[in-house]
Amino acid sequence: ENEKFGNKTRSTSRWSFKFIINEKEKCKDKTPFLILLIATTAAEIQHRSSIRKTWGNEAVVPGVEIVRLFMLGIESKGSNEVLRTESEQYHDIIQQDFLDTYHNLTLKTLMGMKWVASYCSGASFVMKTDSDVFVNTIYLVEKLLGPLSPPPQNYFTGCLMKGHKPIRNKNSKWYISEEEYPGDKYHPFCSGTGYIFSGDLASKIVSASVTIKYIHLEDVYVGLCLNAKGIQIVPPPSPSLFNIYKVPFSPCLYNNIITAHHTGTYEHVLYWETLQKNRHTC
Repeated sequence: ENEKFGNKTRSTSRWSFKFIINEKEKCKDKTPFLILLIATTAAEIQHRSSIRKTWGNEAVVPGVEIVRLFMLGIESKGSNEVLRTESEQYHDIIQQDFLDTYHNLTLKTLMGMKWVASYCSGASFVMKTDSDVFVNTIYLVEKLLGPLSPPPQNYFTGCLMKGHKPIRNKNSKWYISEEEYPGDKYHPFCSGTGYIFSGDLASKIVSASVTIKYIHLEDVYVGLCLNAKGIQIVPPPSPSLFNIYKVPFSPCLYNNIITAHHTGTYEHVLYWETLQKNRHTC
């Protein structure tokens, strides 16, 4: 059991997890401008449903090819049948056979990176985000990424975290032991609530992960991989674009941001519909 699901002190290279649900063909006859990799769990059926209808709709920006994928591990108990049915209906789920726990979030993100590197390496950009984040995909594509032409290489941006130190207080959600991470500070990273990178970086991050000791803080870990490859994170054009907190809703505010955290399923729909009605009034 422990063998398979992560003796967390080693590098991730020892783990090769198998895809139980995969979408190999998704980019067969297209090269997406943007891939959305959304971390989720089996129980979050409503979250996925509301994201598909709103900011995760692949047709959200006319003429721009977007691919949406929800990333999952496996539950310790229970069957995969419901998920398989959902996958057959929507073809937007990828799943590997690691346990879907908070401690395995890094494995979940690496699965998404491996998927991009293996099946869709020509994509211009990739965004990794979570199911409780509201993403203004239209702003992202039209204002941030669209002007970057031709699409850059080695590009990585998001809510930049600099000078952060490991939290040694065991009551903290972000606690990490000295054994897991002996260093006294982290390399710069972007909050896992929402970061964006050029498609070429997926394989570079995956190859770095072979040598970098696993840590369960997914966003910090990706920062370590970028540092190992000598890649500098690009600060966002404005610090208010990526928000790791809940942002009180107003159409004019949400029309000019990329992420807001702690959004419920009902809010995804309400905010999105309100935004579409008010896109030109601010």
